[in-house]
Amino acid sequence: MISKLHHAIHRPRVEGDREQQILETALKVMAEVGYDRLTMDAVATRARASKATLYRRWAGKANLVIDALLSQKEEVGDHDTGSLRGDLLATFCGHGGLTDAHQVAILGSVVTAIARDADFAEAFRREFIGPKSEIARVIFERALARGEVRDDIDFDVLIPALPGIVLHRQFLLGDLPTPDLVARVIDQVILPAVTPAATDHLTKDSE
Repeated sequence: MISKLHHAIHRPRVEGDREQQILETALKVMAEVGYDRLTMDAVATRARASKATLYRRWAGKANLVIDALLSQKEEVGDHDTGSLRGDLLATFCGHGGLTDAHQVAILGSVVTAIARDADFAEAFRREFIGPKSEIARVIFERALARGEVRDDIDFDVLIPALPGIVLHRQFLLGDLPTPDLVARVIDQVILPAVTPAATDHLTKDSE
C-alpha cells in the first residue's frame, strides 16, 4: 500500500532549490484550504511552476503532500529531566510538540485525509505519529524504572492520552494548546492515572 505513496517508480527530482519551494508552497496552500480542496493546479499556480513539472516528480497530491510534510517535520526531542512531569512538559511544550503552532496546523489540515485515504493515513502515522509515540514510550518506561509509574499501566492506552486530550480541546472545543493547558492535563489526568498508590510503596518497602 505505501509504495503507492513512496515512489515505487523512481521519479526525477526538481532541480536546485525549486523542489523545496514547491513543497513549501504545497503546505501553504493546504494550510489555507485543507487537504481535500488542495489541487496540483493550485500548487503549480502558486509556485509559478507548470503542472508537467509537478507530475514528473509526484504522481498526485498524496505523494506531494507526504514529501512536503517530511520536508518540514520537526523532531520531538527526548528530554530527560529526572522526573515524569518534567519530561512530559519539556517534550510536549517544546519544539515540535503540542504547543508548536506549525505542527498543530499541519495536523489540522490533514485530518480529513487521515480519515478518508488509507494509504495517506498509514504513511502519516508511520512518519509523524510513530516517532512521537516512541519518544513518549521512552519517557514512560524511564518513569516506570524510577518507580513513578504503576507496573500495570497499559502504555498503548496511556501514550495517546495527553495529545488526545489536548488536540480534542483544540479542534473540537477551540482551546489553544498552551503550556498551561498541557500542564493541567499532565497534573490532573496523566499523573493521577499512573502514580502508584501509597500502599504500593509500603508493600514494596516491606518486601
